[in-house]
Amino acid sequence: MKRTIIATVNNTSGVMNRITGLFARRHFNIESITVGMTENPSVSRMTFVVNVDDHRALDQVIKQLNKQVDVLKVRDITDEAIVARELALIKVVAAPQHRGEISALAEPFRASIIDVGRESVTLQVTGDQQKVEALIDLLKPYGIKELARTGITAFKRGTKKSVFENPKYSIIN
Repeated sequence: MKRTIIATVNNTSGVMNRITGLFARRHFNIESITVGMTENPSVSRMTFVVNVDDHRALDQVIKQLNKQVDVLKVRDITDEAIVARELALIKVVAAPQHRGEISALAEPFRASIIDVGRESVTLQVTGDQQKVEALIDLLKPYGIKELARTGITAFKRGTKKSVFENPKYSIIN
């Protein structure tokens, strides 16, 4: 079963190596991993998408992650309301006569052409994994020369109550 795990960690050298080593020792394949600094420069956020056999194995890996010195917090957010996005750069074979078609394909996906070469165009698309996959599938007939994907980055959605629903912030008094 595919799970999305987030971890906040100290932003120090070697942390990612130790954590990915932990997954490797337990024979979990990391499908996707993104790492970046948070609003606090001394803390990084890691987002993993992993395949695990069962909940027992998942619980074990979370416990092992929590034992790591530089790990501050670990959560499985798969079953929660989350915001998840991925970035893909797609270089497509594009003779000048096909560029209009490729641009038209990209438009509904809100993808943008970020580079044009003599025989190729490079598109940038962000969105959920299904959106990225759908655009890639549509571009395959033109010939994909290169593809780079960031992997999923995610966090929990905000609370359902908006600021305007709070009486303290009421627009109408």
